[in-house]
Amino acid sequence: MGVFQKIAQLLKANINDLIEKAADPEKMLNQLIEDMEDQLQKARAEVANALADEKLLEKKVEENRKAAEDWQKKAELAVSKGEDELAVEALKRKREHERLAQEYQKQYEAQHEAVEKLKSGLKMLEDKIEEAKRRRDLLIAKSKRADAQITITHTMSKLTDTSAFESFEKYAQKIEQKEARAQAQEELLNSTKTLEDKFKELENSDADILDELQKLKEKMGK
Repeated sequence: MGVFQKIAQLLKANINDLIEKAADPEKMLNQLIEDMEDQLQKARAEVANALADEKLLEKKVEENRKAAEDWQKKAELAVSKGEDELAVEALKRKREHERLAQEYQKQYEAQHEAVEKLKSGLKMLEDKIEEAKRRRDLLIAKSKRADAQITITHTMSKLTDTSAFESFEKYAQKIEQKEARAQAQEELLNSTKTLEDKFKELENSDADILDELQKLKEKMGK
């Protein structure tokens, strides 16, 4: 599988699904971007190699054209010197280099077209990776917001749990009932006092009042 296909697979990955399954979405997204950039570096190397091959083919075209021109001049020199046999050999060599130049030209044109496609694909991948980086930042922000929302919802569910409050009310009712029973017992005790006890209480109460009255008279000189 070529690096371009590997990058394409990474870019086509369902990022949202991966985030839901990942224990650490931020770490996972950063790793994906890192993988993309590693593959992109390999893709750039492939494009560079293809471009180097293109340059080599272009050089071969020029070399054979130049050789054909040189053999043409040698053929002309041989003719001028009356060396027809040498002229024929020179013309044969010229045609051979012309044929090679044509073959290399075809290969060069095909390679040039392939390199242009690779360059275009590489630029597209670079743009998509930059877009993926921007999406990564947004997705991480969304993931953090979702985590915060889950925490808030969990906290609110605890706050709205009435079981503790219900238990509190039960204990409050028990204490109030206990207090009511104590008051009832006190009232019952008071109601069972003897008549003699009641008069003693009354006498003691009156004695305090008479004593206070006497003190008041003495103060006023009465």
